[in-house]
Amino acid sequence: GVIIVPLLMALLGFDARAATATSLAAIAVIAVWGVAAFGALGSVEWAYGLLVGIPALLGVTIGVRLRARISARLIARVFAVILVVAAILLLVVR
Repeated sequence: GVIIVPLLMALLGFDARAATATSLAAIAVIAVWGVAAFGALGSVEWAYGLLVGIPALLGVTIGVRLRARISARLIARVFAVILVVAAILLLVVR
């Protein structure tokens, strides 16, 4: 999502809502393939996957409901701030 959303917006003219939804659709396909491949190799930590994944479902549910009430412009700005903070953390935290 961190790569796909900005690319969809910058290169294909998607608004933030459509880019986010399209990115999630792509991520779903990618995730299924990745889980199958890594699962076949015995590399998936299923308990941790569920520990992260189940609470994330609540976050997605809340996010989808909030998205309807927030402008696409604000979503894009918040996403940009999150990317900047993530970049700073990658540079500073080891």
